[in-house]
Order: sequence, then C-alpha cells, then structure tokens
Amino acid sequence: MTSTLFTGIAELVTNDPERDDLLGIHSHAALVVEGTKVAWVGPVADAPAADAAYDLGGRAVLPGFVDSHSHLVFAGDRAPEFSARMAGEPYAAGGIRTTVAATRAATDEQLSAHVARLVAEMHRQGTTTVEIKSGYGLSVRDEARSLAVARQFTDETTFLGAHVVPDGTTPEEYVALVTGPMLEAARPFARWIDVFCERGAFDEDQARTVLAAGAAAGLRGRLHANQLGPGPGVRLAAELGLAAVDHCTYLDDADVDALRDSGTVATLLPGVEFSTRQPYPDARRLLDAGVRVALASDCNPGSSYTSSMPFCVALAVRELGMTPAEAVHAATAGGAAALDRDDVGRLTVGSRADFFAVDAPSHVHLAYRPGVPLVSGTWIGGRAV
Repeated sequence: MTSTLFTGIAELVTNDPERDDLLGIHSHAALVVEGTKVAWVGPVADAPAADAAYDLGGRAVLPGFVDSHSHLVFAGDRAPEFSARMAGEPYAAGGIRTTVAATRAATDEQLSAHVARLVAEMHRQGTTTVEIKSGYGLSVRDEARSLAVARQFTDETTFLGAHVVPDGTTPEEYVALVTGPMLEAARPFARWIDVFCERGAFDEDQARTVLAAGAAAGLRGRLHANQLGPGPGVRLAAELGLAAVDHCTYLDDADVDALRDSGTVATLLPGVEFSTRQPYPDARRLLDAGVRVALASDCNPGSSYTSSMPFCVALAVRELGMTPAEAVHAATAGGAAALDRDDVGRLTVGSRADFFAVDAPSHVHLAYRPGVPLVSGTWIGGRAV
C-alpha cells in the first residue's frame, strides 16, 4: 500500500478530541496518508519516511467539510423568487412546488448531470462528504429516481418525500402515500428519512408518523424544524433521539434544553437566512448551553442556492456569533456528528484521508477573507480531486 508524506503545512487542523484545543492544531506539521487513511500526524521534524512526498508550500490543511444538509437533485432554478424576496416579499415554503414540476419533467441524465456539477463545485471548495436529499419529486416514481441519482454521488442519501403536500391531494392521503408505497420504493436508495415539520408543510403528528414508518423500515431519522417560526419540531427530534435537527432558527429555552439533554445535533444553515432575509439562528446561545452544532449549506434552488461551505463558515462567524474555530469545527466534526460518522470530519490516525489545503497560513482566513477562493486543493480518500 503506497504512502504519501504531506509536508509544508503551516497549520494542520485535526479535530483530535484528545488534544486540548478545539481544533487539535499542529503547527509546522506533516501528514502521512497510506492508501485511503491517515497513518500519522505530527510535527514535520518527527515525520516518518514514506513512498512519496508532497510539499504544500506553507498552507493550512483542514479536514474536508462535511455538508450534512443539501437538496441537489432538482431541475430549473427560482431566480425570480429570489429577486422578489430581495424586493421585500416574504419567504414561504410553497415555492418548493415550482421546483417539483421542473424536476418531474427532467430526465435521469439531466438530473445526474446537474448533481455532478454541484458536487464538483463543492469539491473545489473543500467539501469531501455531502448528504443529498430527495424531496422535489413527491411521487413514488420521482422520489425513488431522485434517490437513485443521489446514490451515484454519496452514501448519505435522505428520503424527504414529506417535504410539502403536492397539489391534488390532502395531507392525510399524502402521508399515507409517503409511509406506504413511496417509502417502499425509496428505501433501497436511502440511509435517512426526513420531514419538513413546519407551518405550510407537516405538523407534529404527521412528522411523527413519517419518522416512525422510516424507523420501521430501517432508516435513521432527521428533521427540518423551527425555520419559519416556533414549533414542536426541535423537541420532537430530541424526544425521538434523532441524529440531527436542522434550521433551529426560532428556539425557546425548552428547545435548547431538549437539544442539550438529548445530544441531537443542531444543524444551522446560514445560507438560508442570507437568501431569505429571515433572522439568523443564535449559535452562541446553543454552544454556551452545551448543544452540539453543525453547519451545512442547505444547497437548494429556493432558499439557499450556495454550494460553498467557506461562505457558510464566514456567515456563521459574522452573523451567528461563532468564533472562526467554532465555525470550522461545526462545518467538519459537527457535520460528521450530524451524519453519525466518526471516520470523517477529522484528521487522526485511522480516519479517512479527506482534507483540503488553503492558500493561507491559518483556518481563520476562511472567515477573514470571505468570498475569496482560498481552497487550493482537495483530497478524498487520499486522492486529489
């Protein structure tokens, strides 16, 4: 098995929980990759020999971003809707149906090509693991094929048939479809099941029914909740012990306590608030309470059409009250926790060799220089992409 020694690392972020600082930083460091795994990390002066060497020229190296919430399988865009919001119209969940019509009309080849383009964008910006949801098909056929397309690009696929209720049916009829024939068709292609528990989408009882059916089918649960206003979704996620609950914009003290006590990860999606002009979630409140926080892009055509995790890190520092170290940790190790993974989001011996190099000496530059394409290279399983 071939080994490669990476040197010239000004700052190596490991997220090693055994080290004293949050990011487990090594300065003037080196990294040895053997096959697809990390074999050694530490000071360059102590680095072992390897079959090959690669000099990173004084750059910072970070674990690959783990983007634990995205909606990449879609067709068309909603630029007119974005323009209308910027002119003062409020955001509502109903715009999803516009994307559903375009997605149903697209071929599998068109959907696959579109996902490939977005995943390539993500790779260029340091993302090495991405979760991809369905949710723009909303029929048995289209949800199953959306997940089959997503599975070409990631194992972290999520069945989101319960995104909104499509036209021409009632909520009761649609929940029965989601938990019956649609779940059966989607199950071979999905690891997770998700529900949009929000006004204009699904209420607590409906969300509970969908998640229970998913669990019975062997799918792990996650939830969209408390995005558009206060609601029961966050506490439902905590009660059920879901891996993650996403958005978490409107929280009361009981919500925060439930997240802390359950260990459910609160995934924050600041690209949404940037695009919708809603209030940003309060990450500082969550972190100070001891809640585990993740950051993700929520890349989708309606409320957050960004594939850039560096942009989300910068927003988290500027708008969510996070330090640069907290934001980087949430976008890497936090995202891994939201996907119940311990092999990614860190650079420790035995972890997958997923990492990226930054044209800067420190992780701080990701927030310090927002909008600048600082990622100079990305490696997945030890191979440059």
